[in-house]
Amino acid sequence: MTGAKNATPSGESQPPAAHLHHVHLFAADIDATVAWWREKLGGVVAFDGEFGGARNVFMEVGRGRLHLYDQPPRGAPGGAVHHVGIQTDDLPALHRRLTALGVPFRSGIREFGSWRYIMCEAPDGVLLEFFQIDTDDMPPALARYFAL
Repeated sequence: MTGAKNATPSGESQPPAAHLHHVHLFAADIDATVAWWREKLGGVVAFDGEFGGARNVFMEVGRGRLHLYDQPPRGAPGGAVHHVGIQTDDLPALHRRLTALGVPFRSGIREFGSWRYIMCEAPDGVLLEFFQIDTDDMPPALARYFAL
């Protein structure tokens, strides 16, 4: 279905707006996984109930959204997902907090110019990257991409 609101000035059709909304993960122990996201990152449960034939928990984590599916992960660890990136405005403070809560990290904070990051595993082997980036010296388009 095409319409005037989806047409470019040259008359070409544009796709409807599409926005990445959430990441949906399998959880071998959904209660432990929810507790991990709550305790470690302040996640808030927005929905906990039956959806699509299984228990699902929808969480707000900062401004992002995470959906958990009450089933053990399938196939190879991680499947096609390498990691989930979580941006913070104070990486050293977050690193100290998570370390105090017993989260093991692969290394200390790594720095590459304006980019700093650390990596750890969440439940079910989901690799997380926590990062902080200074946008002052970036081209404007890239700085907007990383704006919090």
